[in-house]
Amino acid sequence: MRKLLVLLMIGIFGISYSQKLPTVLKTGFSKEALNQKLENEEGKSITIQQILDQHKGKVLVIDFWAGWCRDCLKALPKAKELEVNNKNIDFVFLSLDRSKEGFDKSLERFEMKDKENYWFASGWKNDFNNYIDLNWIPRYMVIDQKSAIAKYYAISPEDPEIQTTIDKLLK
Repeated sequence: MRKLLVLLMIGIFGISYSQKLPTVLKTGFSKEALNQKLENEEGKSITIQQILDQHKGKVLVIDFWAGWCRDCLKALPKAKELEVNNKNIDFVFLSLDRSKEGFDKSLERFEMKDKENYWFASGWKNDFNNYIDLNWIPRYMVIDQKSAIAKYYAISPEDPEIQTTIDKLLK
């Protein structure tokens, strides 16, 4: 009887555990989002603004991932392929691993140490992730040469709009 009640409630309330496309596709960042702090591999603090400033003048792909995320790990070979096929742009990997130890282990285990990696020590819920409507990973964003958002929402490195956006920005 209890199982029937749970199934009935799920049917009525429509519980969903998948990515939901944001209703507003943003083209810029709020001040609070830009001030969000992350940590690099050495544990040094850096803001989103500082990361974007380091890549100003270049096209940047931001890859949100975690070592515990099955979908992220399935996407990793295609993400690496996207990077190899676009040597003229920058890539930054933002980890949502649950601990610094998990972050370090993931970088080692998945051969990510040679990439630009940062970790949200504050956890999933923070000013940046809330602002960009991060509700699932993996997630990919393309940032233009002036640090504006050119492609707000992609859930796969194989999304053809990522490459299309990159190509348009490089013309």
